[in-house]
Formats: sequence, C-alpha cells, structure tokens
Amino acid sequence: MKLTTQNVREMFEDCSFKEHNNPELLWTIEGVKLKANLHINMLSLKRSEIESMLSELPDSFKSSIGGGWSFLNMCITNNEEQWCDLHETMDQLFCLGYGIGKLRFLVPREMWDVLPGGVPYIVID
Repeated sequence: MKLTTQNVREMFEDCSFKEHNNPELLWTIEGVKLKANLHINMLSLKRSEIESMLSELPDSFKSSIGGGWSFLNMCITNNEEQWCDLHETMDQLFCLGYGIGKLRFLVPREMWDVLPGGVPYIVID
C-alpha cells in the first residue's frame, strides 16, 4: 500500500475502535499529540498494509540503518517526496505503526523537552 495522506487516514479509520466493538479489543495508544483508540484485531488484519506504508519512510528511521529520526521528518518518503502536510496524519501513522509493534519513541515522553524543539525521535524496528 502506497504511503499517502488518504491511505493513512482510511487505514486509521478502519483500525479505529467503534462503540459497538467488544471493549476487550480496545487498545488506547498515545502518539505525539493524538490519543488513539484502536481495535486490536483490525491492527493484526491490516499489519502488512501498515508495514508497506512504513517501508516508504526514509532509511534514517530504521533501527538497522539510521537508528531513528525526528518525528518532524516523518512527512517525507525515502524518495524525498512529501506525502502529507499535517502532523495529525503523521501521528495517525505513528499510532498504527506502534499498534503493530513496528514503531516506537526513542526516549520516554518525560525527556522530550531536551530534544530539539521538544519533538520526539521515532524508530522503525
């Protein structure tokens, strides 16, 4: 699945927890600014598509190559194309990636204020 604003937003909506769902399948994930209520089974079902979108992020984000990069750089692809213009969309992608165990913050939230601009660094495992 190609990394686009529309695809991330649709995937986020597909994986979002709905009121009629079983509460035991709710996973609340705290992104940079977003608190996302996601459905555990939907994340599993959409795993390969989420991984496909994450694979288009620059190598600097990958733990095996770059070791992680600023959240602010998450708006560009590995081809240096800007795929989105809102931090909210990047945060949705982060929550999806975190939900499948592929994305994480490099340092705890309590330490973000010592980072440039107080913005977290993200790594793809």
